[in-house]
Amino acid sequence: MRSGVLIVDDNASFRRRARELLEADGFNVVGEAANGKSALALAKQLGPEVVLLDVQLPDIDGFEVARRLTADSDGLAVILISTHEATDFGSLLGASGARGFIAKDELSGAELSSLLG
Repeated sequence: MRSGVLIVDDNASFRRRARELLEADGFNVVGEAANGKSALALAKQLGPEVVLLDVQLPDIDGFEVARRLTADSDGLAVILISTHEATDFGSLLGASGARGFIAKDELSGAELSSLLG
């Protein structure tokens, strides 16, 4: 197993697909959250090494969740995901504190590994 990953997305079928994909590539998925508030609580409780975080959540947007997670957790890698392309978000990505971005249709263990370097 490479890393403990917390998957945060409001779409249950995407969370399931992401879990299957990452576990098949050797990642240890330690939890799932459907919104920003749950993501913050689970990240504190579970202490993952990586948070795979959707930018569009029903309560707190992913950019704000990323800012909070990276401010509170030394060394936590936050990877933002979306159905949109990175260029759609402009400076929001850089200001979020996230380590990188992956479009949902390009998600793979290899993509995640390349950002974790």
